[in-house]
Amino acid sequence: MRIGELARRGGTTTRALRYYESLGLLTARRSANGQREYDEDDVRLVAEIRSLTGIGFALEDTRPFVECLRTGHPSGDACPASVAVYRRKLAELDECIDRLEAARERVRAQLDQAELRRRPCTR
Repeated sequence: MRIGELARRGGTTTRALRYYESLGLLTARRSANGQREYDEDDVRLVAEIRSLTGIGFALEDTRPFVECLRTGHPSGDACPASVAVYRRKLAELDECIDRLEAARERVRAQLDQAELRRRPCTR
């Protein structure tokens, strides 16, 4: 299939596919006339990339998943390197959540103080 068909089936743009190719995440074969050609395996690679970036992974983080699929595994997370990326991402998310919860508590405390100061005096 051509790049436009892959983009349509993968739910992305031809520009994004060319970018994935420039990063080495996607490899196009070339027809006799020089046009990019893709197959069903490439649809799976694009779906994996889109799925992971859709939940916050950077494109570079998708590399182990793509490589895992390329080696013939039925799932991109069947390889140890992919599991390591999941673990690292989960740790990053936990750290971010901790920072957000701490900030929330500081804002809550400031709000409580502000509301105490606004109460009218009753004498």
